Amino acid sequence: MATGHLDEDAAQLAALGYTSEFRREMGLWGNISLGFTYLSPVVGVYTLFAVSLATGGPPMLWAFLIVGIGQFMVALVFGEVVSQYPVAGGVYPWARRLWGRRWAWMTGWVYMFALFTSIAGIAYGAGPYLSALFGLKPTVNTMIFTGLVLLLVVTLINFGGTKVVSTMAMVGFTAELAGAVVVGGWLLIMHRHQHLSVFIHSMGAGGSGSYFPAFAAAGLIAIFQYYGFEACGDVAEEVPNPGTRIPKAMRMTIYIGGVAATFVCFALIMAVPDLSDVIAGKDTDPVTNLLHSAFGPVYRVVLAVVMISFLSCLLSLQAAASRLVYSYSRDQMIMGHRVLHRFWQSRHVPPYALLLAGVVPAIIISGSKVSENAVAKIIAFAAIGIYMGFQMVVLAALRARFKGWQPSGKFRLGKWGWPVNIGALTWGILGMLTMAWPWDRTSQKWYDAFLVLLSAVVVVGAGLFYMVTAKPYQHSDRAAGDAIPAKEKVSA
Repeated sequence: MATGHLDEDAAQLAALGYTSEFRREMGLWGNISLGFTYLSPVVGVYTLFAVSLATGGPPMLWAFLIVGIGQFMVALVFGEVVSQYPVAGGVYPWARRLWGRRWAWMTGWVYMFALFTSIAGIAYGAGPYLSALFGLKPTVNTMIFTGLVLLLVVTLINFGGTKVVSTMAMVGFTAELAGAVVVGGWLLIMHRHQHLSVFIHSMGAGGSGSYFPAFAAAGLIAIFQYYGFEACGDVAEEVPNPGTRIPKAMRMTIYIGGVAATFVCFALIMAVPDLSDVIAGKDTDPVTNLLHSAFGPVYRVVLAVVMISFLSCLLSLQAAASRLVYSYSRDQMIMGHRVLHRFWQSRHVPPYALLLAGVVPAIIISGSKVSENAVAKIIAFAAIGIYMGFQMVVLAALRARFKGWQPSGKFRLGKWGWPVNIGALTWGILGMLTMAWPWDRTSQKWYDAFLVLLSAVVVVGAGLFYMVTAKPYQHSDRAAGDAIPAKEKVSA
């Protein structure tokens, strides 16, 4: 049966115009673990907990529910697309088949830089916990140094190949889920200081005006949390029976990751001794302080589990980024494609794509001194870039439906396809507007307040300039826009 599935997978890929060099060594739970560790409840919550709590107060927890519903609709759309087009690289090949070469090129460009920035944000955000684990002072230079060290470690691990990445993702998944349950449960049972009523009171966050801007800005913690499920599709050529398993893995990532993240954030809020100190800016590192006081002698053990979460998250992010770069360059769509699509046959990994996914984030980390609160800015741009890449696929899917596309993979939404697709696009646009708008400009210079939006404009503008002048999308003759029936393309 396994051999039959592999033959069927190879035949489907061949029909799409590709012969894979990867090994299909990642099972369902390995694929779920990859998405879960990329989404990483511990990393997402711990990285932005202090900023979001100070900005929006305890009600910021409700953002997890709102964002979770929106991103679940996106995951359903992605499930239909990847089931029909299980090609390595995720959003780039999906956009290529749904719309065309130029749209796919820009989708890949935006998503690639967003992934690089996400890697940098996670590596940089691990600094305080790694510093506490080894007794270092968490200065900016220390965070840069520890971020670069983590990047080196995960790059070396990724060179081990699909089986190593899958195994490490499973280890990270198990450690993170167990850590979230144990740590959250212990805090709620033994160190609870707050009442449930705090979740309907801002406690002064946002000042005396409207609370909405504060809640929207604090919602970054949930917006940053709910992506990672697309990584399940980035490795589509490494999963047996991808048309069935990957859509399921995407949904499971949302279910498990969303519940775990909400539980972790809930437990932390309930256990903070003085919420007003965090909101007032007196306690700038509530997570580390809380873990130290709650776990005492085993504090470093807890930090070690947290670092496993950061490490596995970085591993999954870099694996996803390297597959995108490989897919992008395999179609000759990027400068340096002759080098970037080379494959290491003994390890079954694209080595130069992996190196690029380590070098560019290292440059971003090294330049993190240019902005106040660098980790929030890096993550905010990473999140809006990821959402832009997502919504370019969602929009392409909606356009293809209008032009007659009928999903033909093993996973189909049927009559729910239209409302889910429209809901996913509506949510995505609102999410991007929420991230881009500078809700609080009182204590920032104008260019710092608009840094996220300006960064997005620079990346998109540079991509458009390169696309128009160099026309890289013309270098590939592989199929594009074939989701739309031929008669529709002729009339168009």
